[in-house]
Amino acid sequence: MCDGMPMTAEDLSVPAAELMIVGHYDRAPGYATRRPGGSPSWLLLWTEAGAGAVEQGGAAFEVGEGDLAVLRSGVAQHYRVRQGAERWRFWWVHFQPRASWAAWLGPYAREGGCHLVAGVPRAVHPRIDLAFQRALQDARWTPDMASSATAGSDAVGPNPAGMPDPTAAADPDGGARVPAVVVGGAARELVLGAVAEVLVLATASARPEGKGEEGDERVRRVLARIAAEPGAPHSVASLARTVALSPSRFAHLFAEETGQTPMQAVRRARVRHAASLLEVTDMDVGQVAAASGFVSPFHFSRAFRREYGLPPRDYRARLRPAGD
Repeated sequence: MCDGMPMTAEDLSVPAAELMIVGHYDRAPGYATRRPGGSPSWLLLWTEAGAGAVEQGGAAFEVGEGDLAVLRSGVAQHYRVRQGAERWRFWWVHFQPRASWAAWLGPYAREGGCHLVAGVPRAVHPRIDLAFQRALQDARWTPDMASSATAGSDAVGPNPAGMPDPTAAADPDGGARVPAVVVGGAARELVLGAVAEVLVLATASARPEGKGEEGDERVRRVLARIAAEPGAPHSVASLARTVALSPSRFAHLFAEETGQTPMQAVRRARVRHAASLLEVTDMDVGQVAAASGFVSPFHFSRAFRREYGLPPRDYRARLRPAGD
Protein backbone atom coordinates (compact mmCIF):
# COMPACT_ATOMS: atom_id res chain seq x y z
CA MET A 1 0.00 0.00 0.00
CA CYS A 2 3.04 2.27 0.16
CA ASP A 3 1.93 3.33 3.65
CA GLY A 4 5.24 5.07 4.28
CA MET A 5 4.58 7.60 1.53
CA PRO A 6 3.09 10.95 2.63
CA MET A 7 -0.27 11.91 1.18
CA THR A 8 -0.48 14.95 -1.04
CA ALA A 9 -3.41 17.12 -2.08
CA GLU A 10 -3.49 15.18 -5.34
CA ASP A 11 -3.73 11.91 -3.39
CA LEU A 12 -6.95 13.05 -1.80
CA SER A 13 -8.50 14.78 -4.82
CA VAL A 14 -12.04 13.54 -5.39
CA PRO A 15 -13.83 14.73 -8.55
CA ALA A 16 -17.49 15.63 -8.06
CA ALA A 17 -19.93 12.96 -9.23
CA GLU A 18 -21.36 15.15 -11.97
CA LEU A 19 -17.96 15.98 -13.47
CA MET A 20 -16.56 14.11 -16.45
CA ILE A 21 -12.80 14.55 -16.86
CA VAL A 22 -10.41 13.16 -19.48
CA GLY A 23 -6.65 13.09 -19.00
CA HIS A 24 -3.36 11.47 -19.94
CA TYR A 25 -0.42 11.00 -17.58
CA ASP A 26 3.17 9.85 -18.00
CA ARG A 27 4.32 9.33 -14.42
CA ALA A 28 7.66 8.39 -12.87
CA PRO A 29 8.17 6.16 -9.80
CA GLY A 30 6.72 7.75 -6.67
CA TYR A 31 3.45 8.83 -8.26
CA ALA A 32 0.39 7.62 -6.34
CA THR A 33 -3.23 8.62 -5.84
CA ARG A 34 -5.12 7.47 -2.75
CA ARG A 35 -8.83 8.09 -2.09
CA PRO A 36 -9.82 6.53 1.25
CA GLY A 37 -13.47 7.40 0.71
CA GLY A 38 -13.51 6.36 -2.92
CA SER A 39 -14.67 8.56 -5.77
CA PRO A 40 -18.29 9.51 -6.53
CA SER A 41 -17.52 8.92 -10.20
CA TRP A 42 -16.30 5.80 -11.99
CA LEU A 43 -12.68 5.75 -13.18
CA LEU A 44 -11.27 4.19 -16.35
CA LEU A 45 -7.50 3.56 -16.71
CA TRP A 46 -5.92 2.46 -20.02
CA THR A 47 -2.18 1.70 -19.85
CA GLU A 48 -0.16 2.67 -22.91
CA ALA A 49 3.29 1.87 -21.52
CA GLY A 50 5.04 0.98 -18.30
CA ALA A 51 3.12 -0.50 -15.39
CA GLY A 52 0.85 0.50 -12.53
CA ALA A 53 -0.52 -1.12 -9.39
CA VAL A 54 -4.20 -0.76 -8.49
CA GLU A 55 -6.01 -1.49 -5.23
CA GLN A 56 -9.71 -1.03 -4.61
CA GLY A 57 -11.86 -2.68 -1.97
CA GLY A 58 -10.47 -6.18 -1.56
CA ALA A 59 -8.91 -6.35 -5.02
CA ALA A 60 -5.26 -5.71 -5.88
CA PHE A 61 -3.71 -6.17 -9.32
CA GLU A 62 -1.08 -4.82 -11.68
CA VAL A 63 -1.68 -3.27 -15.10
CA GLY A 64 0.66 -3.08 -18.06
CA GLU A 65 0.55 -2.14 -21.72
CA GLY A 66 -2.81 -3.06 -23.21
CA ASP A 67 -4.67 -3.45 -19.91
CA LEU A 68 -7.92 -1.62 -19.18
CA ALA A 69 -9.06 -1.16 -15.58
CA VAL A 70 -12.48 0.24 -14.67
CA LEU A 71 -13.15 1.15 -11.02
CA ARG A 72 -16.66 1.72 -9.77
CA SER A 73 -17.57 4.63 -7.53
CA GLY A 74 -17.80 4.71 -3.76
CA VAL A 75 -15.00 2.24 -2.89
CA ALA A 76 -11.63 3.18 -1.35
CA GLN A 77 -8.96 3.20 -4.06
CA HIS A 78 -5.20 3.52 -4.37
CA TYR A 79 -3.25 3.40 -7.62
CA ARG A 80 0.39 4.12 -8.34
CA VAL A 81 3.43 3.36 -10.49
CA ARG A 82 4.24 -0.31 -9.91
CA GLN A 83 7.32 -0.96 -7.80
CA GLY A 84 10.30 -1.55 -10.09
CA ALA A 85 8.67 0.05 -13.14
CA GLU A 86 10.40 2.99 -14.81
CA ARG A 87 7.15 4.77 -15.68
CA TRP A 88 3.40 4.49 -16.06
CA ARG A 89 1.86 6.14 -19.10
CA PHE A 90 -1.91 5.94 -19.13
CA TRP A 91 -5.17 7.54 -20.19
CA TRP A 92 -7.83 8.11 -17.53
CA VAL A 93 -11.47 9.19 -17.51
CA HIS A 94 -13.78 10.03 -14.63
CA PHE A 95 -17.34 9.32 -15.75
CA GLN A 96 -20.80 7.97 -14.93
CA PRO A 97 -21.52 4.80 -16.95
CA ARG A 98 -24.44 4.12 -19.26
CA ALA A 99 -26.70 1.27 -18.20
CA SER A 100 -25.76 -0.89 -21.19
CA TRP A 101 -22.05 -0.83 -20.33
CA ALA A 102 -22.56 -3.21 -17.40
CA ALA A 103 -23.11 -6.08 -19.82
CA TRP A 104 -19.73 -5.45 -21.49
CA LEU A 105 -17.85 -5.18 -18.20
CA GLY A 106 -19.64 -7.95 -16.32
CA PRO A 107 -17.39 -10.84 -17.46
CA TYR A 108 -14.33 -8.92 -16.27
CA ALA A 109 -15.64 -8.08 -12.78
CA ARG A 110 -13.48 -8.60 -9.71
CA GLU A 111 -14.15 -7.97 -6.05
CA GLY A 112 -14.19 -4.43 -4.72
CA GLY A 113 -16.10 -3.04 -7.68
CA CYS A 114 -13.14 -3.48 -10.04
CA HIS A 115 -13.10 -4.64 -13.64
CA LEU A 116 -9.87 -5.69 -15.33
CA VAL A 117 -9.75 -6.26 -19.09
CA ALA A 118 -6.24 -7.67 -19.38
CA GLY A 119 -4.26 -8.39 -22.51
CA VAL A 120 -6.25 -6.45 -25.08
CA PRO A 121 -4.79 -7.58 -28.44
CA ARG A 122 -2.09 -5.25 -29.74
CA ALA A 123 -3.88 -4.85 -33.09
CA VAL A 124 -6.66 -2.96 -31.27
CA HIS A 125 -4.37 -0.54 -29.40
CA PRO A 126 -4.06 2.13 -32.14
CA ARG A 127 -7.82 2.45 -32.46
CA ILE A 128 -8.25 2.67 -28.68
CA ASP A 129 -5.55 5.35 -28.50
CA LEU A 130 -7.31 7.34 -31.22
CA ALA A 131 -10.59 7.09 -29.33
CA PHE A 132 -8.95 8.60 -26.24
CA GLN A 133 -7.37 11.38 -28.30
CA ARG A 134 -10.78 12.14 -29.74
CA ALA A 135 -12.31 12.12 -26.24
CA LEU A 136 -9.75 14.69 -25.04
CA GLN A 137 -10.46 16.90 -28.03
CA ASP A 138 -14.23 16.54 -27.81
CA ALA A 139 -14.19 17.42 -24.11
CA ARG A 140 -13.55 21.03 -25.19
CA TRP A 141 -15.99 21.02 -28.11
CA THR A 142 -18.75 23.64 -28.28
CA PRO A 143 -21.30 24.38 -31.02
CA ASP A 144 -19.53 27.69 -31.63
CA MET A 145 -16.51 25.78 -32.92
CA ALA A 146 -18.57 24.22 -35.68
CA SER A 147 -20.21 27.48 -36.72
CA SER A 148 -16.97 29.47 -36.61
CA ALA A 149 -15.25 26.85 -38.76
CA THR A 150 -17.90 26.91 -41.49
CA ALA A 151 -15.95 29.41 -43.57
CA GLY A 152 -12.95 27.11 -43.57
CA SER A 153 -14.85 23.89 -44.09
CA ASP A 154 -13.17 23.26 -47.42
CA ALA A 155 -9.80 22.97 -45.73
CA VAL A 156 -8.28 19.52 -45.46
CA GLY A 157 -5.85 18.15 -42.92
CA PRO A 158 -5.64 16.36 -39.60
CA ASN A 159 -7.85 18.89 -37.77
CA PRO A 160 -11.39 18.88 -39.24
CA ALA A 161 -13.68 21.88 -38.96
CA GLY A 162 -15.04 22.32 -35.46
CA MET A 163 -12.44 20.03 -33.86
CA PRO A 164 -10.01 21.42 -31.26
CA ASP A 165 -6.33 21.19 -32.09
CA PRO A 166 -5.11 17.82 -30.73
CA THR A 167 -1.66 19.26 -30.01
CA ALA A 168 -2.98 22.19 -27.98
CA ALA A 169 -3.26 20.19 -24.76
CA ALA A 170 -0.05 18.21 -25.16
CA ASP A 171 3.04 18.66 -23.03
CA PRO A 172 6.22 19.70 -24.86
CA ASP A 173 7.72 16.23 -24.41
CA GLY A 174 4.80 14.66 -26.25
CA GLY A 175 3.83 12.59 -23.20
CA ALA A 176 1.15 13.70 -20.75
CA ARG A 177 -1.61 16.08 -21.81
CA VAL A 178 -3.49 18.67 -19.81
CA PRO A 179 -6.71 17.10 -18.40
CA ALA A 180 -9.98 18.45 -19.74
CA VAL A 181 -13.23 18.89 -17.83
CA VAL A 182 -16.13 18.12 -20.15
CA VAL A 183 -18.36 21.14 -20.67
CA GLY A 184 -21.83 21.11 -22.18
CA GLY A 185 -24.27 18.36 -23.02
CA ALA A 186 -23.04 17.95 -26.59
CA ALA A 187 -19.41 17.52 -25.51
CA ARG A 188 -20.48 15.01 -22.85
CA GLU A 189 -22.26 12.86 -25.42
CA LEU A 190 -19.27 12.98 -27.76
CA VAL A 191 -16.90 11.90 -24.99
CA LEU A 192 -19.25 9.16 -23.80
CA GLY A 193 -19.29 7.88 -27.37
CA ALA A 194 -15.50 7.66 -27.37
CA VAL A 195 -15.48 5.90 -23.99
CA ALA A 196 -18.12 3.45 -25.23
CA GLU A 197 -15.91 2.69 -28.25
CA VAL A 198 -12.96 1.95 -25.94
CA LEU A 199 -15.06 -0.38 -23.80
CA VAL A 200 -16.49 -2.26 -26.78
CA LEU A 201 -13.12 -2.67 -28.47
CA ALA A 202 -11.39 -3.85 -25.29
CA THR A 203 -14.07 -6.17 -23.90
CA ALA A 204 -14.97 -7.70 -27.27
CA SER A 205 -11.38 -8.45 -28.27
CA ALA A 206 -9.99 -9.69 -24.93
CA ARG A 207 -10.97 -12.85 -23.06
CA PRO A 208 -11.89 -12.92 -19.35
CA GLU A 209 -9.29 -14.69 -17.22
CA GLY A 210 -10.15 -18.30 -16.47
CA LYS A 211 -13.14 -18.40 -18.81
CA GLY A 212 -13.50 -20.20 -22.09
CA GLU A 213 -15.17 -19.12 -25.27
CA GLU A 214 -18.68 -20.24 -24.42
CA GLY A 215 -19.33 -21.02 -20.75
CA ASP A 216 -22.18 -23.19 -19.53
CA GLU A 217 -25.25 -23.23 -21.76
CA ARG A 218 -27.61 -23.38 -18.77
CA VAL A 219 -26.12 -20.25 -17.23
CA ARG A 220 -26.35 -18.43 -20.56
CA ARG A 221 -30.03 -19.35 -20.80
CA VAL A 222 -30.71 -18.01 -17.32
CA LEU A 223 -28.81 -14.78 -18.03
CA ALA A 224 -30.83 -14.31 -21.20
CA ARG A 225 -34.06 -14.87 -19.27
CA ILE A 226 -33.08 -12.34 -16.61
CA ALA A 227 -32.12 -9.77 -19.25
CA ALA A 228 -35.39 -10.29 -21.14
CA GLU A 229 -37.58 -9.96 -18.02
CA PRO A 230 -35.66 -8.14 -15.30
CA GLY A 231 -38.86 -7.08 -13.54
CA ALA A 232 -40.26 -10.62 -13.20
CA PRO A 233 -40.46 -12.15 -9.67
CA HIS A 234 -37.27 -14.17 -10.07
CA SER A 235 -35.88 -16.34 -7.27
CA VAL A 236 -33.06 -18.87 -7.10
CA ALA A 237 -35.64 -21.65 -7.12
CA SER A 238 -37.59 -20.30 -10.11
CA LEU A 239 -34.45 -19.73 -12.15
CA ALA A 240 -33.15 -23.21 -11.24
CA ARG A 241 -36.40 -24.76 -12.50
CA THR A 242 -35.90 -23.22 -15.94
CA VAL A 243 -32.74 -25.29 -16.41
CA ALA A 244 -33.87 -28.40 -14.48
CA LEU A 245 -31.36 -28.06 -11.63
CA SER A 246 -31.77 -28.08 -7.87
CA PRO A 247 -31.49 -24.60 -6.33
CA SER A 248 -28.23 -25.44 -4.57
CA ARG A 249 -26.59 -26.94 -7.67
CA PHE A 250 -27.80 -24.07 -9.83
CA ALA A 251 -26.55 -21.40 -7.39
CA HIS A 252 -23.11 -23.05 -7.23
CA LEU A 253 -22.85 -23.36 -11.02
CA PHE A 254 -24.02 -19.80 -11.61
CA ALA A 255 -21.53 -18.32 -9.14
CA GLU A 256 -18.72 -20.44 -10.59
CA GLU A 257 -19.48 -19.23 -14.13
CA THR A 258 -20.26 -15.56 -13.48
CA GLY A 259 -18.57 -14.63 -10.21
CA GLN A 260 -21.86 -13.46 -8.71
CA THR A 261 -24.95 -15.00 -7.15
CA PRO A 262 -28.16 -15.38 -9.19
CA MET A 263 -29.92 -12.68 -7.18
CA GLN A 264 -26.99 -10.30 -7.57
CA ALA A 265 -27.36 -10.76 -11.32
CA VAL A 266 -31.09 -10.11 -11.05
CA ARG A 267 -30.54 -6.94 -9.01
CA ARG A 268 -27.98 -5.60 -11.49
CA ALA A 269 -30.24 -6.38 -14.44
CA ARG A 270 -33.08 -4.55 -12.72
CA VAL A 271 -30.89 -1.52 -12.02
CA ARG A 272 -29.68 -1.45 -15.64
CA HIS A 273 -33.27 -1.72 -16.86
CA ALA A 274 -34.27 1.12 -14.54
CA ALA A 275 -31.40 3.28 -15.76
CA SER A 276 -32.58 2.79 -19.34
CA LEU A 277 -36.09 3.86 -18.36
CA LEU A 278 -34.72 6.94 -16.63
CA GLU A 279 -32.75 7.80 -19.76
CA VAL A 280 -35.52 7.47 -22.34
CA THR A 281 -38.90 7.87 -20.55
CA ASP A 282 -40.70 10.42 -18.36
CA MET A 283 -41.85 7.81 -15.84
CA ASP A 284 -41.44 8.95 -12.24
CA VAL A 285 -39.09 7.13 -9.88
CA GLY A 286 -41.89 5.08 -8.31
CA GLN A 287 -43.09 3.89 -11.71
CA VAL A 288 -39.55 3.04 -12.80
CA ALA A 289 -39.02 1.07 -9.59
CA ALA A 290 -42.20 -0.96 -10.08
CA ALA A 291 -41.52 -1.60 -13.77
CA SER A 292 -38.04 -2.86 -12.92
CA GLY A 293 -39.11 -5.33 -10.24
CA PHE A 294 -38.28 -3.42 -7.04
CA VAL A 295 -40.64 -3.76 -4.09
CA SER A 296 -40.44 -0.06 -3.19
CA PRO A 297 -38.87 3.22 -4.37
CA PHE A 298 -36.68 3.14 -1.24
CA HIS A 299 -35.13 -0.24 -2.08
CA PHE A 300 -34.77 0.86 -5.70
CA SER A 301 -32.98 4.11 -4.79
CA ARG A 302 -30.60 2.28 -2.47
CA ALA A 303 -29.72 -0.36 -5.10
CA PHE A 304 -29.39 2.28 -7.83
CA ARG A 305 -27.05 4.43 -5.76
CA ARG A 306 -24.91 1.41 -4.93
CA GLU A 307 -24.49 0.66 -8.65
CA TYR A 308 -24.18 4.16 -10.13
CA GLY A 309 -22.97 6.29 -7.25
CA LEU A 310 -25.91 8.72 -7.25
CA PRO A 311 -29.70 8.60 -6.71
CA PRO A 312 -32.09 7.94 -9.63
CA ARG A 313 -33.34 11.54 -9.77
CA ASP A 314 -29.80 12.91 -9.91
CA TYR A 315 -28.91 10.37 -12.62
CA ARG A 316 -31.82 11.59 -14.75
CA ALA A 317 -31.04 15.26 -14.05
CA ARG A 318 -27.43 14.74 -15.17
CA LEU A 319 -28.65 13.29 -18.47
CA ARG A 320 -31.26 15.99 -18.98
CA PRO A 321 -29.84 19.43 -18.23
CA ALA A 322 -32.34 22.14 -17.33
CA GLY A 323 -33.99 23.60 -20.39
CA ASP A 324 -33.64 20.44 -22.52
